[in-house]
Amino acid sequence: MPAVTVENPLTLPRVVADADAVQRPVLAVTTAPSGFEGEGFPVRRAFAGINYQHLDPFIMMDQMGEVEYAAGEPKGTPWHPHRGFETVTYIIDGTFIHQDSNGGGGTITNGDTQWMTAGSGLLHIETPPESLVMSGGLFHGLQLWVNLPAKDKMKDPRYQDIRGGQVKLLTTGDGGALLRVIAGDFDGHEGPGITHTPITMIHASVRPGAEVTLPWREEYNGLAYVLAGRGTVGTDRRPVRTGQTAVFGAGSALTLRADESQDAHTPDLEVVLLGGKPLREPMAHYGPFVMNTRAELQQAFEDFQAGRLGTVPAVHGM
Repeated sequence: MPAVTVENPLTLPRVVADADAVQRPVLAVTTAPSGFEGEGFPVRRAFAGINYQHLDPFIMMDQMGEVEYAAGEPKGTPWHPHRGFETVTYIIDGTFIHQDSNGGGGTITNGDTQWMTAGSGLLHIETPPESLVMSGGLFHGLQLWVNLPAKDKMKDPRYQDIRGGQVKLLTTGDGGALLRVIAGDFDGHEGPGITHTPITMIHASVRPGAEVTLPWREEYNGLAYVLAGRGTVGTDRRPVRTGQTAVFGAGSALTLRADESQDAHTPDLEVVLLGGKPLREPMAHYGPFVMNTRAELQQAFEDFQAGRLGTVPAVHGM
């Protein structure tokens, strides 16, 4: 799991929760079911079974892989539409190519992120490069969907290409964790991702036996998804492992701890931390469209069928 790392975390700025911070309790720990997406790549549905009141403004998140493809096996998604939200694709291992009908696109690899604001609507495609298809290899990443407030749902589409080297790197007081801030403000440190909906997204690597207590904005919700490894969450040390999501309650700090012993191929506890300010707006969601009313959903389908969400570029043979 290379992503972005440093040899000595103690050289990084340190984040420490205030001594009087209120610890967030763990409300639930859920296990992601496995499935397939696109043309058949394996995913874990990280938020399955979690009440939307605890997710808002996040809609869904898939862990793609971790999978070691044989030659000819790597798969992606065909052209498909989106409207009304943002997709965040974070690649930890491997390579993915994105293209959309609004002119956005590029290749992302270890530690890179593509942030696509669908807004009023577009078409896009995600595929492995031909070299990966031919040779096979490791593929591992995340795709997160972030809702847009009603006032922003019909904004012009936007695309952000965030290189791994742009993420803000931090550590904890004793250097026990490496914190990669991908988006949002975290204790006064800004991640590179620009968001319409106020959120924080962090990839944390916690060393075996280390316990970290992080400040967390009180107006945000709190979610921790385990990408790899084993540990505990909360002051009551609820066990968590790969493919599980911890839902935190109210408070101004949250605690994670990595077990002393980890898997041989996963030296650290790898966790994605998410927090966002709930929109508290009605949501109408069906397939690739996330709107506020059923009438808006119907309009999105009609616009897609009429070709008003964009057309597939001719370079792909259309």
